[in-house]
Amino acid sequence: MGRLILFALIACLVLRMATGKWPWDLWRASERSQAEAQARTLLGVDRNATPAEINDAHRRLLVRVHPDRGGSNEAVHQANAARDLLLARIARSETEKS
Repeated sequence: MGRLILFALIACLVLRMATGKWPWDLWRASERSQAEAQARTLLGVDRNATPAEINDAHRRLLVRVHPDRGGSNEAVHQANAARDLLLARIARSETEKS
C-alpha cells in the first residue's frame, strides 16, 4: 500500500513537471472542454467561432425553442447557458493573451 501511494505521488510530481499543472487541474480542464463541446454542438458553431457568430447562432436557436413558439423554458435556459459559456471562454482566452 505504501508503494502505491509513493508511486501515485511520484506520478503526480512528474506530471506537474511535464505539463506545469497538477492532475486534478487537467481533469477539471477536461470537464470544461466537454461542456464547451456540448455548448458548441447545441448552438451549431465551430471551435473558432467569434462572439458575433455565437450570438447569431444563439438568436437562431432561440427562435426555434422559445416558449411562445412551442419550445420550453428549459431549452431557453440551455441556450443561454451555452452562449454564456462560450463567450466566457473567449473572454478568458483574450485576457490570457494580454
